[in-house]
Amino acid sequence: MTTDVIVVPPLYSGYPGVAFGGYVAGVLARRSAADAVRVDFRGPVPVGSEVRISTTDAGGAELGEPGQPLTTAIPVDAAPLSALAVPDAPSWDEALAAAEAYRADPPPGSVDCFGCGPERTPERGLRQHCTVVPGRELVATAWVPSPTLAADDGTLPTELVWGALDCPGFAAGRSLGTQRAGAVTASLTGTLLRPLVAGERYISYAWLLSESGRKHTMAVAVSTADGELCAVSQALWVDPRT
Repeated sequence: MTTDVIVVPPLYSGYPGVAFGGYVAGVLARRSAADAVRVDFRGPVPVGSEVRISTTDAGGAELGEPGQPLTTAIPVDAAPLSALAVPDAPSWDEALAAAEAYRADPPPGSVDCFGCGPERTPERGLRQHCTVVPGRELVATAWVPSPTLAADDGTLPTELVWGALDCPGFAAGRSLGTQRAGAVTASLTGTLLRPLVAGERYISYAWLLSESGRKHTMAVAVSTADGELCAVSQALWVDPRT
């Protein structure tokens, strides 16, 4: 086991003062280095403060104190994700129209989230501005990662690709299901199939898998503008207690 500390910069916030879940998942997925990873969220990770991070003997990783982790990641079999019935991506024009509809009329309760905040510029966020695509049972957005967010080789870092696998699931739960405002990601399982390159066009889209009481399960995919699959995830979101 190896142990270190990290500080999540305030840029990568989700809810105020709390690290964006997709970014946190990506940090742990990078440390794990497995083909597919399940990340479980047990408590909020603060921004701007040192947090212990460690790898585990089983090939996973965790954030937080020993025995009381805030977030954990474990390697998983990628087969269930590969077996998901991933629908064809909407066209670039359909996804762009969905993004523009979101920006013209952001949903109530929108926050300054790195993943989906409506006021975030391309240099300060992923702009996962998803709304329903007419005639399809899915939500989508068109987006172009800014070179400002790229690694030295021009690709989008793992942490940010995982970020693109998070917020669209929330949008699917809100737009296609019964999920309530204030829901949080309880777990996120994902796999990255090919690199994302800054400055190129991508489509994020999500669809509802199941619901039971406060629990909502969604799937998310990221594709190129031509429909080539780049990443896929399945997430469990949980409504706040009333």
